[in-house]
Amino acid sequence: MAIVKIDNVTKKFGNFTALGGIHLEIQQGEVYGFIGPNGAGKTTTIRILLGILKATSGVAQIFGLNAWDDAVEIHKRIAYVPGEVNLWSNLTGGEVIDLFVRLRGSNHKSRREELIERFDLDPTKKCGTYSKGNRQKVALVAAFAADADLYILDEPTSGLDPLMELTFRECVAEAKEAGKSVLLSSHILSEVERLCDRVSIIRQGQIIESGSLKELRHLTMTRVRVETAMPILHLEEIPGVQNVEVFAGGASFQVEGSRLGEVLKQISQYDILALESAPPTLEDLFIHHYQGEA
Repeated sequence: MAIVKIDNVTKKFGNFTALGGIHLEIQQGEVYGFIGPNGAGKTTTIRILLGILKATSGVAQIFGLNAWDDAVEIHKRIAYVPGEVNLWSNLTGGEVIDLFVRLRGSNHKSRREELIERFDLDPTKKCGTYSKGNRQKVALVAAFAADADLYILDEPTSGLDPLMELTFRECVAEAKEAGKSVLLSSHILSEVERLCDRVSIIRQGQIIESGSLKELRHLTMTRVRVETAMPILHLEEIPGVQNVEVFAGGASFQVEGSRLGEVLKQISQYDILALESAPPTLEDLFIHHYQGEA
């Protein structure tokens, strides 16, 4: 069942087209990664889903409801964490968390206390004294303390230290296990790779690739490092092989995934002593699409 559905959505600001007819679907219980550099259209898409911006054309739906017309009803079932959290400086962190949780009609006090402890947050301090990381913790605790059906997270770990990023990943995994859906917009590719079932890569207002990491890995090369008893001759001439680096006793290179078996068969005649291969990472996929960009 599609929890989020974006169909041919465009957004124009005067003569500037921020989104050029994008399509995206998020299923129930799915963690969906949304990646792209600053200015690619990630936040604009999220603001349309939140009912903050109205799409110029196309349809954006959450829970089968129109994101603009039914925003109030939709917000009862979603939790949102922005990358830049602004809080009321004269309220304590605990008061802000309680306010947000009550606004959603939730009252899970034990869950609130558990998350405050896990994120190592002092809820008695005024928000005006918090660092960026602590402001982010307040938003994350408030979001995960609510019993939401969809979590929309826009650069949610901005300002967090590595230990707190681990706690965040645990919370996302728990939400997924509970059948909740998550839209995660992030520039931290390793984070997306660990958490997401599927990803979309957005570039200049266009979604250029969507799918699982397994489906997208055909777009780039597998990295191979091999040690052989005999020097490999003319490795760079084998079809599908690129970026060859020869060292004493072996070589490293990249090869098209569809040709990997064929290449290994050819180099096996040189008596393979050791072999390492690594599938392309999400970072490889991202660079593949953005190489040559200024």
